[in-house]
Amino acid sequence: MLVAGVDSSTQSCKVVIRDAATGQLVRSGRAPHPDGTEVDPEAWWLALQQAVAAAGGLSDVAAVSIGGQQHGLIALDDEGRVIRPALLWNDTRSAAAARALRAELGDAELAARTGSVPVASFTSTKLRWLRDAEPANAAKVAAVALPHDWLTWRLRGFGPSNPNLSELTTDRSDASGTGYFSPTTGEYDRELLSIVLGRPAIASSGQVMLPAVLAPHESRRVAVGSPQLALPESLIVGAGAGDNAAAALGLDARPGDVIVSIGTSGTVFAVSPSPIADASGTIAGFADATGAFLPLVATLNAARVLDSIAALLGVDHATLGQLALEADAASGPVLVPWFEGERTPNLPTATATLSGLTLASTTRPAIARAAIEGMLCGLADGLDAMLAHGLSARRVLLIGGAAQNPAIHTIAAQVFGVPITVPIEGEYVADGMARQAAWALAGERPDWPVAVTREIPADGRPEIRERYAQARDAAMTAVE
Repeated sequence: MLVAGVDSSTQSCKVVIRDAATGQLVRSGRAPHPDGTEVDPEAWWLALQQAVAAAGGLSDVAAVSIGGQQHGLIALDDEGRVIRPALLWNDTRSAAAARALRAELGDAELAARTGSVPVASFTSTKLRWLRDAEPANAAKVAAVALPHDWLTWRLRGFGPSNPNLSELTTDRSDASGTGYFSPTTGEYDRELLSIVLGRPAIASSGQVMLPAVLAPHESRRVAVGSPQLALPESLIVGAGAGDNAAAALGLDARPGDVIVSIGTSGTVFAVSPSPIADASGTIAGFADATGAFLPLVATLNAARVLDSIAALLGVDHATLGQLALEADAASGPVLVPWFEGERTPNLPTATATLSGLTLASTTRPAIARAAIEGMLCGLADGLDAMLAHGLSARRVLLIGGAAQNPAIHTIAAQVFGVPITVPIEGEYVADGMARQAAWALAGERPDWPVAVTREIPADGRPEIRERYAQARDAAMTAVE
């Protein structure tokens, strides 16, 4: 039997089709998404159709699950129509709304009730923005969905022509990024939703509909065959997940595994058997896609730090890494890489600093190494926050566009001080959803292997972190 996994990300839609028993990749496809921080969800539906077609269709597939970018707001009216273009996670117009919610309720209260202190990316802050900026649209809200919720609903045959809002579904991981759901209780906090909307969570046709939260192994079936997709009538549709939780499942992460994703921004997340509620706002206390929890820390400055310094030195990323390994650890300048502000720590107006320059240390290798050390130390600070809340770190799995650079591997083992595992480059969000589809099909979590390209033993160099901490604290004092 075959199963399919979908990753509807900010940039594109990816589809992988795998053998349900072995996890072997059979075929795949992708299609681009439009740019922007607000998008008509129909563009995502069209891209899903195109990616499915590029992957050879779903006619021979037994189960499918959809993963998607977290937090995005899709507001539906009582006829199942999209009220306005969806606001993506990276749309920051709701920053003031986030501050207002935090001032109104308090960070400790919000963290206790939802596991997280909301920021501009969260769905709750976007709903508050909608209430204040577009009250006429806010008054029409009959249901609120996230990108993977809405795509799953459409795939199953619902939409404006079949507007059964009660058939909307989601999972714990994506619900935990809304700002009005408790990962601990597994229930929506409708009181918070009413505060966000500024009115009782009631629309003209009744209570505002929120997607039913399915367990990791739960599923639904296609209700009405889509004319755009040749779907088998028996097709099982899994619960889906938010992108980070889907990636963790794709990597088959277990407690003790810490995932560090180095993309344009950086994320540190880990599977935890118990919830984390951090009133400081450093850690987002999300749920995962297996029934456990997925505490997460995000940084704004990751691979683009390397982009900037590589461009400054006139080299590509590979050469940047080679230069960095020519320099000794913790002997040159220190880069605090807050080039366009930072999220962790929350310093949106900060700028980068390069300190500790001497005549001897102002070299291309030293600056290359400072870039990699600074980027990784910012992520290691996020891991420190998790460890302070009782999380364990058995190993770090490096993924993302910059994670294949050998210099990153070597320096990461020195910065994090734990063993480093580098999985093969892959579509781990889509792979996680294929795993979930196989889980829904067979009733048990599949035991598929995860191939790795390199494993590096721990090589802790605490002096790197110590020098970075001094420079970071000085930079924070200057901003404040």
